[in-house]
Amino acid sequence: MNKVVECVPNFSEGRDQNVIEKITGEINKVPGAQLLDLDPGRDTNRTVVTFAGTPDAVLEAAFQFIKKAAELIDMSKHHGAHPRMGATDVCPFVPVSGITMEECVEMAHKLGKRVAEELNIPVYLYEYAATSEERKSLAWIREGEYEALPDKLKQEKYKPDYGKPVFNAKAGATVIGAREFLIAYNVNLNTRNVKIARKIANRIREKGRVVKKKGTGKSEHVPGTLKAVRGVGWYIPEYNMAQLSFNLLNYNITPAYRVFEEAEKFAYELGVRVTGSELVGLIPLQAMLQCGRHFLEKQGSTTGVSERELIRVAIQTMGLEEVSEFNPDHKIIEYRLKKKGRLASMNIYEFADELASDSPAPGGGSVAALNGTLSTGLSSMVGNLTYNKKQYKEVKEIMIEVSDKAQRLKDFFTDSIDKDTEAFNKVMDAFSLPKSTEEEQAARNKAIQDATIEATMIPFSVLEKAKEAAELALTVVEKGNQNSLSDAGVAGLTASAAAEGALYNVMINLDGIEDDVFCEETAQKAIELNNQVQEIVAKIKDILHKGLKIEPQEEQEEDSKK
Repeated sequence: MNKVVECVPNFSEGRDQNVIEKITGEINKVPGAQLLDLDPGRDTNRTVVTFAGTPDAVLEAAFQFIKKAAELIDMSKHHGAHPRMGATDVCPFVPVSGITMEECVEMAHKLGKRVAEELNIPVYLYEYAATSEERKSLAWIREGEYEALPDKLKQEKYKPDYGKPVFNAKAGATVIGAREFLIAYNVNLNTRNVKIARKIANRIREKGRVVKKKGTGKSEHVPGTLKAVRGVGWYIPEYNMAQLSFNLLNYNITPAYRVFEEAEKFAYELGVRVTGSELVGLIPLQAMLQCGRHFLEKQGSTTGVSERELIRVAIQTMGLEEVSEFNPDHKIIEYRLKKKGRLASMNIYEFADELASDSPAPGGGSVAALNGTLSTGLSSMVGNLTYNKKQYKEVKEIMIEVSDKAQRLKDFFTDSIDKDTEAFNKVMDAFSLPKSTEEEQAARNKAIQDATIEATMIPFSVLEKAKEAAELALTVVEKGNQNSLSDAGVAGLTASAAAEGALYNVMINLDGIEDDVFCEETAQKAIELNNQVQEIVAKIKDILHKGLKIEPQEEQEEDSKK
């Protein structure tokens, strides 16, 4: 899984469009980082920015962003409605996929150190990156705002985590940290009654509500039913309906589907209905997949379906298109960042034509990956055709595991179709580099070696995953729906082709690599992996031949002589 991290910096300018564009323009200058959202506020004189990408790219983009903000914003002249104490006031890192909170904390420390050392801006760390319990709170760090900094910096308890306790009049101070992904999620009601919406929201949100005890007149606090959820009820004239507006502070503690179902329950008790819901801003892919899997499980259906199907189920069940369009490619953060592969997005005729052209790529490596896609697709299909069949109830859990894993592998192989061709093109680009001087020759040779190693490791990874594909095929051959035995067998054959085809591409690329130790170790591992795959596929063939009554060639020849 590719590592994706989000960064949501807030900087102290919301009125001057020219300054806003110059600061945010630094983000897209960094390869691997992408600006996703921009929300300037005139009254607050503050802009909230959302960008994401690979950890290294996001880290570099965040520094350049903070540097440009420090150049263009003078905090001594700043006024706005929102609390603030720096040109870049706050800069949190948020794990999205393939990255842990611990890694985001490490990023916060790296950025804080660099900002303090290179820009002379005092840096405080907050939330998960905080160095003390009280510093987890942004409000505690920012108390008194920019105007209080000169005195606060003289106090030991307000000593910066990075940088000298010296007041920077122009840039102020910056708070850097790591936090969970916040999902802004609204639930629609078939009423315009704000009081009902507030009652429901107060029952759900973690903070809860205050109620009066019967007969005593005394008030007591009743906690809400869901953790890590903030919520209010309001009326939206544009929609002509009341809404429950929630912030989900940690979707792994309380997923969106739990909020939706809890809202349905309390709405029913108060005589109204939930008619749909709305996602404001972006959402991580896993948060959507959680919802799709949950609703399929409630239906008694298999969850071993494609990502797109899980997302469709979530959208339809939660009514996410009632008040506005929900386009997964725009609303899911990983999809916004993902560049769709040219080859993988072709139809079969286009791919075949491209393959048959005089271009050397796509070639055998892409076709090997394609075979992996076909193998895992078939294994998932057989798993789904076995799931919920009465005569196979004892393997129900096994089949759902097979289908789920096959779907993940299918996505890996599909991505590898383009990755293999892209890696080949990088090798060709490296050979095209200038070589007039010794320096150019050395740089060219290094580029060729680096690109060739990358071009080797992509089919090597396909070979590794082909073993997993073969194991899945063996499982569905042995335990799957026998009416689909031939499909399961073809899953084994295509896994075999994926493995052996990947092996050929590994071996031919090793010829161009100068590191003998790397070549020897990689070749040995690749050959062993392919041998393991072919052993698994031999078992699959044996089962298929017996099950389909395919006689060995020798027996057929003996029968013909008789």
